[in-house]
Amino acid sequence: MSNIVAIVGRPNVGKSTIFNRLTESRQAITDAVSGVTRDRHYGMSEWNGREFSVIDTGGYVHGSDDIFESEIRKQVQLAIDESNVILFLVDAKSGITDLDQAVVKLLRKSNKSVVLGVNKVDNSSLLEDAVEFHNLGLGDYIPFSSISGSGTGDLLDEVIKHFEDEDDEIEDDIPKFAVIGRPNVGKSSFINALVGKEQNIVTDIAGTTRDSLNTRFNKFGFDFILVDTAGVRKKNKVHENLEFYSVMRSVRAIEHSDVCILIVDATTGFESQDQRLFHLADRNKKGIIVLVNKWDLKDKSTETATLVEERIKKKLAPFTDVPILFVSVLEKQRLLKGLESSIEVFKNRSQQIKTSVLNDVMLPLIQKIPPPAIKGKYINIKFCTQLPTPTPTFAFFANLPQYIKEPYKRYLENQLRENFNFSGVPIQIYFRKK
Repeated sequence: MSNIVAIVGRPNVGKSTIFNRLTESRQAITDAVSGVTRDRHYGMSEWNGREFSVIDTGGYVHGSDDIFESEIRKQVQLAIDESNVILFLVDAKSGITDLDQAVVKLLRKSNKSVVLGVNKVDNSSLLEDAVEFHNLGLGDYIPFSSISGSGTGDLLDEVIKHFEDEDDEIEDDIPKFAVIGRPNVGKSSFINALVGKEQNIVTDIAGTTRDSLNTRFNKFGFDFILVDTAGVRKKNKVHENLEFYSVMRSVRAIEHSDVCILIVDATTGFESQDQRLFHLADRNKKGIIVLVNKWDLKDKSTETATLVEERIKKKLAPFTDVPILFVSVLEKQRLLKGLESSIEVFKNRSQQIKTSVLNDVMLPLIQKIPPPAIKGKYINIKFCTQLPTPTPTFAFFANLPQYIKEPYKRYLENQLRENFNFSGVPIQIYFRKK
């Protein structure tokens, strides 16, 4: 079993900073605004040859007016439930606070291994002051500084002492499906409905998911990771740095995924922001599926699914060979069908067609409709092959490749799509000199 470390503590004790240091990334959003990490956030870390997962939780806030307060407390509880070691952070500069005491109460109920880390110990007088943290009754503490990194080795030595023996698990090769879309279209709810537990904070405030979250999933005998991304807003709405980081994160999630599940809102229609996300996934050569959510709220008498699908495909052009499904996350309608389609798209994207089969199918079609002659010169395509790339890429060898124009390239792509299943997958075609 894989070891999981949950980093908990009140806001602003440096949880996200140590998370970034452990995962050597800028994955968690760090900002001087208290309570910035709203959702749990996952990453991988390694110390002395031991690999483990790290969960960065939202600050444990008690008795505040923040609408997220009870939700964040639930998140911390979930993280504690999922982890086998808890790294409890406190702040040497501010000493023991009521909030720290509240976290201790929560940890006592958990019966999990707790490592107490006293952060921001940047000089010898703070090292002396840290003695007061014995009063928390959690035993020894490890003084360290997440900013400078001093003491983090001792902290990690202590953490891995509490690990269980684990089986070797390989996660690198597991396909990643990024759930993308505008804020508040139901991305987190979609994942929660599939996973069957409250994985992400869901409130009716747009943009609740500021970070991307990974969920390991197995369905239809297929193992993969679902990535919930921050809702992407229009550029002019990205006022605070936080929003900027969130948009960047969605872009990065698309770049690092295999398939993008684009969720759109049936009540507002396919907007320019949806279009932008679609073309971003297309440009990055990712598999794509479109889920039209909140279909249960749509007045079916005025618009049928066929009409809406036609309208969406017009906006997707020229790449329209994409599965479009009408779902309701709330009513749990057709969600598994959406997942099944995503798996199919992944398989379409990774298929390799034998050269002999490809030529048997494509050469007669090329002979039937050859490329138009240019300046009295005839173009002969003699041979084609699929290149060994991660995404479907084809090379057609011709005597005059430079004269083959875009419309003919489009014809070849359409024939490839008609004869082989590349639904939801962008195709690249190159012409080369024979």
